Amino acid sequence: MLYELLLWIDRTFGPPGFGVFRYVTFRAAAAAITALSLSFLVGPRLIRVLKRRQIGEQMKAELAATGNHATKAGTPTMGGLIILLAVIVPTLLWAPVANAYIWTIVLVTLWMGAVGFLDDYLKVIRKLPHGLIARYKLVGQVIAGLAVGCTIYFFPEIFSSTYASVKTLTTVPFAKHVNFDWGIFYIPMVIFVLTATSNAVNLTDGLDGLAIGTVGIAAFALALIAYISGNAVFAQYLTIMHLRGADELTIFASALVGAALGFLWFNAYPAQVFMGDTGSLALGGAIGGLCVLIKKEFLLPILGGIFFAETLSVIIQVTYFKYTKRRYGEGRRIFRMAPLHHHFERCGWHEAKVVTRFYIIAVILAIITMATFKVR
Repeated sequence: MLYELLLWIDRTFGPPGFGVFRYVTFRAAAAAITALSLSFLVGPRLIRVLKRRQIGEQMKAELAATGNHATKAGTPTMGGLIILLAVIVPTLLWAPVANAYIWTIVLVTLWMGAVGFLDDYLKVIRKLPHGLIARYKLVGQVIAGLAVGCTIYFFPEIFSSTYASVKTLTTVPFAKHVNFDWGIFYIPMVIFVLTATSNAVNLTDGLDGLAIGTVGIAAFALALIAYISGNAVFAQYLTIMHLRGADELTIFASALVGAALGFLWFNAYPAQVFMGDTGSLALGGAIGGLCVLIKKEFLLPILGGIFFAETLSVIIQVTYFKYTKRRYGEGRRIFRMAPLHHHFERCGWHEAKVVTRFYIIAVILAIITMATFKVR
């Protein structure tokens, strides 16, 4: 909205310096700074409100003996509201709201955040032990995937005049001039990506600063990818699909980076606030949605390697436990505890060390992701 106003001023009056607002790179930096500032402005106030209303985390019994988790009970949660505000407001300020990429990713993030908010509300305020029933949460995630998938599949022209020619395609990493066509399976793929990614980030959100930091690293890489995907010259040079208008997603991804840094200020060990499902589902939906819109779904297992490993550890643990219980009458475990970050805690690593090392791995994975555009 601010972008539209500044653009109108530039066209109408032509004041010196206003032409800079036409550049995506400048507006991306402005969005990141705005998001960071909003986080610092709103964060302390919201934390005080959550404390006053006693909206705190209820610690799971199995975590009481792990690390310092016993002391975390009562820490304010639902801090994902800070993230949502810090991402959505700068995006609407600095990006063209008529851009289909922008309103699609904004709606996905808000919808996933609403599903998470309902889960947090039922769990923390209404005191229902399991919050929103899992199948209802899944329905909410599927609806988001179905809406995005159907929009791209049936109405690709709203994104750009050439989007119809690539609507079911996705880039194949490490392969030059090769795109995979999902065909009639495109919509189920989108549903799977959004559902899996939102749940994966939710599983990763188990240590102070872990989820928000790794999401911020992934978002930074996606900001770069969105920019080169929407830039005809860079896209041609790197032989990837040119998606006209997709460079505006750089604004959203940059706002996500700024919001991640701002929230990390309060969520770093020892955390003053937790994001709750309000934040984790929204962040997962945002990362998955960005990959879908810029046709880089196959990069998710690399870029989101931390989220992938966390999810895989839970699947392996549960599957092996059920198998051994059925075969031997007693359930056995591969990991000391799942998700994976708790396994390392049980191995004696301090929480801060686990988070820092996961950050390092996330940065390495982001570099590998960017390298896939040249190593082909």
